[in-house]
Amino acid sequence: MVAGEASSDQLAAHLIGALKVRLPDAGFLGIGGPKMQREGFKSLWPAEMLAVRGYAEVIRHYRAITRMRRQLLRRLLDERPDVFIGVDGSDFNLWLEKRLKRAGIPTIHFVSPSIWAWRRNRLGRIVESVTHILALYPFEPDLYRDTPVQCTYVGHPLADVIPLDSDQRAVREKLGVAMDRPIVALLPGSRQSELHYMAETFIATAQLLLQRYPQVQFLVPLVSRETRLQFETALWKLKADELPFTLMFGHAGDALAACDAALVASGTATLETALVGRPMVIAYKMSPWSWRLMRGMRYLPWVGLPNILAGRYVVPEFLQDEATPENLSQALGNLLVDRIARASITRVFSGLHRQLRQDTATRAAAAVLPYLRPA
Repeated sequence: MVAGEASSDQLAAHLIGALKVRLPDAGFLGIGGPKMQREGFKSLWPAEMLAVRGYAEVIRHYRAITRMRRQLLRRLLDERPDVFIGVDGSDFNLWLEKRLKRAGIPTIHFVSPSIWAWRRNRLGRIVESVTHILALYPFEPDLYRDTPVQCTYVGHPLADVIPLDSDQRAVREKLGVAMDRPIVALLPGSRQSELHYMAETFIATAQLLLQRYPQVQFLVPLVSRETRLQFETALWKLKADELPFTLMFGHAGDALAACDAALVASGTATLETALVGRPMVIAYKMSPWSWRLMRGMRYLPWVGLPNILAGRYVVPEFLQDEATPENLSQALGNLLVDRIARASITRVFSGLHRQLRQDTATRAAAAVLPYLRPA
């Protein structure tokens, strides 16, 4: 297995746990994070080596990544596992999967590459690389209907673990935040590269919003000491360290459950926000060169998962040059004052939650089991 991102680590860990219920003696190795390792996974390299995003960022790490990938390929060809599972990370994993499949090793890709949004021309590469796709979204199996690739819809694991209803008042009491003041959650990303491009924009947005709504408070969940330091540095740079920010180590789910609206960097966090049932504004920035390359490959008018799943603009998106503090604060302010809009968004999100709630780990394990030989 290979899972390089934090979200992939969690997906893979749940799958390992479900497989071990049926096959307690199964062995798992490759590249994975701490959650997988707690399930008994043997990681041959640190997963952090793969946690880079954007074309410019990947190029800087290209030599180290390709060297690691070739070394892993040689080891897998020597040991010939029953099956290889690449968890997301298609740019890294499809290369491995193509060569393993040619060598007669079944390859499973957990999380369908986003051919529906970005790169439809990659379908041929997927077909030659992958034996079986485990899809998180219900519309994805149709994309593979006329190909030899088997595709199984397994739902999204976040929909399984996030409650269908969250008690905002109870969470606010737990966090010790005001019951009677508007709360905005700021989720500027989980990677240092994301904070580099978005921390100051998110803080400047909060400054403008506070001018219009002096009672507003902000919850900022950050995933690591490094990203917290980046955010604190940006606060100091913008002279905003005395504003009503509550910085949190993790606990994004609590921050979202407590808030009235959220400003979220595009990615899995937008889906988590939708599953918690909170209205949001989606924003994203990256290096100018990465943006020029990615903009030319977009096929859908949306990039946020809630909008993609709904097939329409449910929540606003502001990307790159449009992600200005003025635009973001205006959109957030609109959500704070419009209860009818918030209720409408919440109803859409509730329907998406129920659709994605499929006991993903069990479904995924059932799809993998036929590829595993008994000891």
